[in-house]
Amino acid sequence: MNFPDKVEIIEVGPRDGIQNESNFIPTEKKIELINALSKTGIKRMEAVSFVHPKYVPQMKDAKEVLNGIEKIPSVQYMALIPNEKGYERAIEGGVDALSLVVGASDSFNLKNVKMSREQSIKNFAPVIEKAKANDIFIRYSIATAFWCPFEGKVEADLVLKMVEEAEMLGADEIVIADTIGRANPKQVFDLFQAVISLKTKSSISAHFHDTYGMALANVMSALEAGVTRFDASIGGLGGCPFAPGAAGNAATEDIVFMMHEMGIDTGIDFGQLLACTELLKPITNRELTGHLHKVKACQN
Repeated sequence: MNFPDKVEIIEVGPRDGIQNESNFIPTEKKIELINALSKTGIKRMEAVSFVHPKYVPQMKDAKEVLNGIEKIPSVQYMALIPNEKGYERAIEGGVDALSLVVGASDSFNLKNVKMSREQSIKNFAPVIEKAKANDIFIRYSIATAFWCPFEGKVEADLVLKMVEEAEMLGADEIVIADTIGRANPKQVFDLFQAVISLKTKSSISAHFHDTYGMALANVMSALEAGVTRFDASIGGLGGCPFAPGAAGNAATEDIVFMMHEMGIDTGIDFGQLLACTELLKPITNRELTGHLHKVKACQN
């Protein structure tokens, strides 16, 4: 096995993780969590999303959260946007890094943003052009890249075509997402090997959920295929309001521990990261799905 000396972990808990919580988490608690995560060594995170509160009420305080956090210059705070209106709101909030999501599955995309896949791509084109003119970082996620909760298995050729489209549009980073956690390690290795062979200028990242208990195995498989950037959510929080049955994201602390045990540097302080899981326990209404927050011996 040939593994890199270092990987990057992108924290998505404050956005992708928290958005699925049914009980509204107070703004000050979100701010406290983001501030704590910023001090662990994490360099990039999805902090908020500017979506309609009718569909994702947990994110209705996005502007207040952004205004309230202690922004560390070395940390990139990203905001997810669904459309041009979201873009305008994010820019008003002072965001300089945006996250866009397009589903490889038409059915998922219609549930998620009420548009077909092609409509989303077409609508994002002027947003990306405008963003790039203003030197704003674009993170382009291809959701349901392996399986769709409505259509089943997604063809790899379609995902590869979408990667090429995202590259042409000017994405700085392209994320291949296993939105419902149904991918298996062989499927992951094959798809990422094919994506990396495209030799995009855009960096390639992986995003896994743990619905079927294969998130860490899939991380390993992507790592072996050459991926060095991974999304993760503190405590394993997450899911998707528009993907029935999707469980939480791969837990940040689990991935970081695994990488460190393998001698791969993440730049993250594991002890401080575990402390962040303690902030989650009183404010969420679920059992955290990550493993390492339960194992106190691992702090040593």
